Amino acid sequence: MSRVSVVTNVHAKIVLAEPITDTNPSLAGLSLAVLIAGVGFFTDAYDIFAINMCAAMIGQIYSKGGTLTPNQELGLKVATPVGTLVGQLLFGWLADVVGRKKMYGVELMLILVATFGQAIAGRGPGANIFGVLIVWRFLMGIGIGGDYPLSAIITSEFATTRYRGRMMNAVFAMQGFGNLTAAIVALVVTVAFKDQILKYPDVHHIDYMWRIIIGLGMVPGTIALYYRLTIPETPRYTMDIERNLEQAAQDADFVKTGKFERIEDRVVERVDVPKASRRDFLAHYGRWVNFKVLFGCAWSWFALDIAFYGLGLNSSIILGAIGFGSSHATNPQQKIYDGLYNQAVGNIIISVAGLIPGYWASFFVIDSWGRKPIQLMGFVLLTGIFIVMGFAYDAILDHSKGAFVFLYCLANFFQNFGPNTTTFIIPGEVFPTRYRSTSHGISAASGKLGAIVAQVGFARLKDIGGKGKFIKHILEIFALFMLTGIFSTFLVPETKGLTLEQLNGEEETEDATVIPDNEKADRDSSSASDIQKRTATSRPIEI
Repeated sequence: MSRVSVVTNVHAKIVLAEPITDTNPSLAGLSLAVLIAGVGFFTDAYDIFAINMCAAMIGQIYSKGGTLTPNQELGLKVATPVGTLVGQLLFGWLADVVGRKKMYGVELMLILVATFGQAIAGRGPGANIFGVLIVWRFLMGIGIGGDYPLSAIITSEFATTRYRGRMMNAVFAMQGFGNLTAAIVALVVTVAFKDQILKYPDVHHIDYMWRIIIGLGMVPGTIALYYRLTIPETPRYTMDIERNLEQAAQDADFVKTGKFERIEDRVVERVDVPKASRRDFLAHYGRWVNFKVLFGCAWSWFALDIAFYGLGLNSSIILGAIGFGSSHATNPQQKIYDGLYNQAVGNIIISVAGLIPGYWASFFVIDSWGRKPIQLMGFVLLTGIFIVMGFAYDAILDHSKGAFVFLYCLANFFQNFGPNTTTFIIPGEVFPTRYRSTSHGISAASGKLGAIVAQVGFARLKDIGGKGKFIKHILEIFALFMLTGIFSTFLVPETKGLTLEQLNGEEETEDATVIPDNEKADRDSSSASDIQKRTATSRPIEI
């Protein structure tokens, strides 16, 4: 008969209400956690938005007339969001069931395999190149989807309260650099192949170009894979789900020192905390106070992604529709080159002028302003911007194409200095540990449902009344969804300055044990392992 020490729920306040001290966090440990998660998001964004440039190249080679049909373009662009939706739900659930660590890296391996498959995809009598690419992009999307809940939750559960917002923001901000890098790589590759494009009428060298651009997306993911496979389990999962208090204390030290120790073959102190189950899940979200938070997170992300992916995956189409950077060359080869070059330059301008500054504007104020004010501000301003872009579309273009590009960049700025950042951060904080990843996955999947709706709707609606004639009305529709986001924001709580336990209400169900002020002061300056030794008031049970 073995004896296992069981610690009462009061441990949550003492041991891991703040697993990493705010007073002396290790810069190396914090940076490593952010980099491990951030490189994955860099890869995700690169792989998602590279198709924005590559679609035109693929059309030149494999479509009659050198242009993708609406169905071909839709298939290439919507396959990844569909896969992402599946991956967010699947990996979000698995991370709560089997652990964050066990799934972290699996999704990245899937991304790498699928990216390699796209780069070497071919066609034959029994295989259409578009069908092959769509399958690979769907599989890649599953891996990308898994990265959303895993990276968000791992960063959140390792972070200090003081820096949690900035750490999660920094991870998500790597999307902007991934988007920018995809455009820069497309530009470099286009310039490198300029002579070949102009020399050969069949422009077959473009087939090399899109494969190189997509294939290079494997590089950052390959670098990050080792670190993802070796990162420790998050201390909160170890404590609340695996119920191993001593190992949780060791895992918490990872962010302080960059190292951790795996405890083997020892008597384990088990923690008495609520267990996850289907019945408990339904009971938890059957209460309006909990369900409204999940619905608020999910709808806000859905509404935001209608516009974010509606713009992001179609930026080249929108820039082309307004004639920005259009070629006036008469030589067909020169016109093809100019089109690819201007498309890449346009996407670089959008990234530098709007996407990246927006992410980092959020970074600097996320822990002082709070998440909710930033999200509310973003939805309000985006509603106004899209109203102007949509209802004044013709007037703006008649006056200045540059003015429209400015508004376009402004929309990108306030998407990222606004709900695109906060809809990622808030779901990683507000839910209980046992359902945190699942709930983040549900919220993120709602966003990808919005991306799918936007992409399908954009493809089917944009040419009503003539090529690109309906784009102004699509922008008006975006404004309507931004308006709904204002109201859904009021359903989510402010998370600034609160521990994860305070946010998800776990402290309210604990024993009313008071910690003296002198112990609180000691706790703030001690490591998790020291706290464990001071508070090992446990009761043995027979099993």
